[in-house]
Amino acid sequence: MVRIEYAPYGVNPPHIHPRAAEIFTVLEGTLLAGFVTSNPEHRFFSKVLNKGDVFAFPQGLMHFQYNIGHTNAVAIAALSSQSPGVITIANTTFGSKPPINPDILAKAFQLDKKVVRYLQARFQ
Repeated sequence: MVRIEYAPYGVNPPHIHPRAAEIFTVLEGTLLAGFVTSNPEHRFFSKVLNKGDVFAFPQGLMHFQYNIGHTNAVAIAALSSQSPGVITIANTTFGSKPPINPDILAKAFQLDKKVVRYLQARFQ
């Protein structure tokens, strides 16, 4: 189990647990929680959660939490593995060492290479 504290408008950024599902319970505050299904649908599911609400994140799917309230929020999460792993999407994509070739990311995200280089510099 893990306790997560969120400042107003704080975020637990999009990430994946490759080896665990997650059950998430809000103890205080108001959070927006969401996840995206895998190929080919990429369906986005989200819900505004208040104190006492519970949300499930399936194993291996990208998910996040965002404090939409004006006050601090607190939640607990239980993971289905002692070794769930975590892959934070932005850090992994733009902060890899060595960096992924900007040509590849520019094509994948349909961005100008200058934007990719800017993002990579922010995560180094």
